[in-house]
This record gives sequence, structure tokens and C-alpha cells, in this order.
Amino acid sequence: MTSTSKFVLFDVDGTLVDAVSNQRQVWRTWAKHYGLDGDEVYQVALRTRPMETFALVAADRDPHECLATLHELEDEDVRTGDYAAFDGASELLHGLPSGSWALVTSNYEHRVRGRFLRTGLPVPGLVVDAAAVEEGKPSPVPYLRAAARLGAAPEDCLVIEDAPSGVQSGLRAGMTVWGVNAAVAVDGVHRHFASLREAVPHILAFVSGPRAGAAA
Repeated sequence: MTSTSKFVLFDVDGTLVDAVSNQRQVWRTWAKHYGLDGDEVYQVALRTRPMETFALVAADRDPHECLATLHELEDEDVRTGDYAAFDGASELLHGLPSGSWALVTSNYEHRVRGRFLRTGLPVPGLVVDAAAVEEGKPSPVPYLRAAARLGAAPEDCLVIEDAPSGVQSGLRAGMTVWGVNAAVAVDGVHRHFASLREAVPHILAFVSGPRAGAAA
């Protein structure tokens, strides 16, 4: 229930939650399990979805068994790993009107909820995760699905991303895309911020809009 006509769709890992070291360690552990070089596997995993990664680095292995092993490691990491929200994330999410934002992640909702619980971030009413769509980023489907479920037009949505695949997903969905937490702007972004903290007032202003009395 919100009077806003603008909406914000957030990526999670690397955008709101700093999980880079966790992801690297999960993939290193996974690689060790299969006798592979952890750093080489991680570099492939950065560019591909898990099933594509398995096809490239462990083509002789059962991909479903590979995925099950990865899921076990990721779930364990959610329970025991060290996580931190990026500076400004809590202030930003608490400052947005209810119903004006959602999470769009290539991960799974139970892991996102676990990470948010551990970092103290509020979970919105809508999380579009890997299980909610048949096509992941860079397809526009995840962001279009989120907009549809919020009752929002793509042109009224702001996407906050840190990775090229997510940026392309938002652009293909016809949305405004801002990049955060990167020293160099990702190709295609409409605005770039070196940190999430720098973007906070601008994101809040986007939702509030030019209308008087529309403060978050």
C-alpha cells in the first residue's frame, strides 16, 4: 500500500549484501571436492550460471549432482558464513515506502532471507528469485516479472545493479539502470555510483519524485 508511482528493483549479492568472499569460498570448496583449481573455477562461475559452469569445468560429472553439492555448500554458508550489508543499505531500505521495492536475485529466496536476517536488513513483500523464472539474467524476464507483480510499468522502475548481466537484464526490460559498488561504470548504466552509500539519497529521491508531499 503506497502512493508512489516509482519503484526500485534491487539485485542482492554485490549490491545490498557483500557476499563476494563468501561466493569465492563456496566455489573454492566445491572445486576442491572435485579435484579442480578453485580460482579457475571461480573465474568461470563469475561469468556463467551454475549449470553452464559445470559444463565448462566438469563436463564429465553429473551436473545435477554438482548442483546438489553446490546448494549444500551455499546453504551451509548462509548459516555459518560472515556477512555484511553495504554501507547505506539499511538506511535506504527502511526509508523506502512499503510496496515500492522488490528484490530480483539469481539466488534463492530462502538464502536471501537468511542473509538479510543475519545483516538486519528488512525483507520486502516481493522477492523474485531463481525459482520464480525460467530465464535468468541477462534475460529481461526477472525484472519484468518483478514489475508485473508490483503492478508497475517498466519505465517507472529503477534497477540497482553491480554486475554486467544484471545491468543488461534491466536495460532489456526497458528500465532505468544505475550501477553501484564498482570503481568503473558497467557498460550501459544510466548513472554510476562508486558505492551504494553515494546512491542512497538519489534512489530515495527517485521514488519520492517531483511531487510535493510524496516523501518516503
